[in-house]
Amino acid sequence: MSLLTSVLADLLKALPDLRPHTYFKSSLTALSHAMEDLILAGSDRPLAIASFQHERFYRQEAHRYLRIAAKTDQVYVLAAPESDFKNCSDIYETIAFNPEDPLAQEWHLVVIGQQYASCLICRERGEQMPEKKSPCVGFAAVQEQSSELTLSSRLSLRPAMDIDPARRFEGIWTFDRQVSCQAAELLLNQILYYRPELAAKVAQAKQQFLGNGASKSVVAVKGKRSKSLLVEATPAFSPNPDPFAQRLVTYLQVGQYKLLKAYRSIAAQEQRERLVNTITTAIRRSLNPEEILPVAVRELGQALGVCRCLIYRAQATDKTAEIVHEFLAPGVSSLVGQTWPLEGNYLFQEAVARREPVSISNVQSDPHITALTGLQTLARLWQIGSWLMMPVLHQGRLLGIVELHHCTANARLWMKDELALVDAIATQIGVALIQSEAYANLEDLNQQLEALDRTRSNLVAITGHELRTPLSTIQVCLESLASEPDMDRELRQVMLNTALTDAERMRKLVQDFLTLSQLESGRVKWHPEALEFSECVDLALSGLRSRQHIIGSVAEITTQIPDNLPLVQADGEWLVEVLSKLLDNAYKFTSPNGQIIIQARCHGSQMLLVTVADTGRGIEPQRLEVVFDRFYQEEGALQRTAGGTGLGLAICRQIVHGWGGQIWAESVGKDQGSQFHFTVPIAPNRLASF
Repeated sequence: MSLLTSVLADLLKALPDLRPHTYFKSSLTALSHAMEDLILAGSDRPLAIASFQHERFYRQEAHRYLRIAAKTDQVYVLAAPESDFKNCSDIYETIAFNPEDPLAQEWHLVVIGQQYASCLICRERGEQMPEKKSPCVGFAAVQEQSSELTLSSRLSLRPAMDIDPARRFEGIWTFDRQVSCQAAELLLNQILYYRPELAAKVAQAKQQFLGNGASKSVVAVKGKRSKSLLVEATPAFSPNPDPFAQRLVTYLQVGQYKLLKAYRSIAAQEQRERLVNTITTAIRRSLNPEEILPVAVRELGQALGVCRCLIYRAQATDKTAEIVHEFLAPGVSSLVGQTWPLEGNYLFQEAVARREPVSISNVQSDPHITALTGLQTLARLWQIGSWLMMPVLHQGRLLGIVELHHCTANARLWMKDELALVDAIATQIGVALIQSEAYANLEDLNQQLEALDRTRSNLVAITGHELRTPLSTIQVCLESLASEPDMDRELRQVMLNTALTDAERMRKLVQDFLTLSQLESGRVKWHPEALEFSECVDLALSGLRSRQHIIGSVAEITTQIPDNLPLVQADGEWLVEVLSKLLDNAYKFTSPNGQIIIQARCHGSQMLLVTVADTGRGIEPQRLEVVFDRFYQEEGALQRTAGGTGLGLAICRQIVHGWGGQIWAESVGKDQGSQFHFTVPIAPNRLASF
């Protein structure tokens, strides 16, 4: 059973001119001790009523009330019991009220003597009791500087109010006798409710200490701040409040505010360090931006409590950006998958030019936004009310953008500590992106080194085989000719022909090495001219026939070239070289009873498409790209049935790319034949009509 009424509320109702203050717990503790010390130091026998909310708070001060009870027999102590606190009449009166009673949220101390009176009536502030917008003694600095706490309160890493010294109370502290008497009467009524057996003692206290004091008038100061909240109709025996006490309260309040600010600053710093550490940990776990950026955008968006947070890659010259990584508050539209415009975006252009963050608190009224119709439409479409864009830089190079959107009607001021936090995260993101690029470049270099190593191995194997074999043959033939002067003339001719053939083979090998080296180093001087493509084909076929006595019989070669083909613009010598090597490759892997076809046709208006097809061994589909690599051999370097260095197709690719064409291979599969295609530019103003 409880009254379920608040003493503070009843006091404010009885004296409507009173205005409550906000106090910190340490301030109230100092005031309470000062009021208790006044009893202990004086000779008066006052009325003392103390309400401690809960028994645990009372136990901390019980020794003081034993001393106070030795000075007066009118001492009443109230608390909600938690262990052994109960209603008792001993050295002083103890009153145990129900924990559900509003008294459990309040802190009271009333002292009324013959020559002085003071009271402290406060209620602890909680979620259920919002802060009142009223001036308070010594607390103006807190209200004036509250904007500095914006980020800390948003971060809510751990509320500073949970720290005991930061507990706050709202209520009345005064020396006014009339207010003190009114508060004492309310508390005595509460005492009678819980302990009606004290009616005679309470009546005596009212008669002795209250009299008619509780009904006297109180005049409130209005319209300005004052160190003294109340100016009273003070009787001659009641002293004015001590100015020193007022200064003490102000000092305690400001000191407590500084402590609270320090707690919040520590919380903000801890949040910042935790956020940076989270992203740093993600960077250490992976060098993949696709794993790092989602962590960064989520943590930053949650920490700042924004409606939308974007992180995307961008360069200074980009016109658009693809949105992939995003944090969203509930009810906000997503931009993932959207092409975000950067060209003409004032914030992006300013961030790139100044290499620093650019923010807009109110998009609707900002002249830079309203002057640009496209940007204004963009902000309205995606409900952007406040905008912040932070460049992600590394050594002055733009790598990306961190973008924050506030999507409510209320403008948001981007505070310095918020900008510092976003800047710290942008720095970490920049480090991650640079490390990712460095790792990707390192992988490319490793792949190139591996390719060079394979090239070296192939070069050693192929040159060792291709040079040693003909050289050995030449040596044997020459030694035979030198050591056998009586050798049959016909056999002598065979020996000479064999030596010449292998010498030509060695010459071609060396020539291929030199040709590829010149092409890859860019030392070739091109001499393009308008040519009849059919003439180039005839030259290539003529060269093949001239070597036929060496290579033996070849497959049937057919040309399918229209008479009205346009002239091509190319270096004739190199065009014949491409055709010759493709034909060599075709007859090498096609049986004598097979077929080789040369075709040509227009490929669009600027290119001629040439195809050399055969019915030979074919190429497996997964190898169609690598056949153009240097030293590529379908068979092992030392277990081949067909000779060659593996440089022919690599040379063809370099030549075709040199005149701006393309070359590729097609094949259904093993023993299904193959087709090699390449394009040649058509000579300008010489297009044939079809």
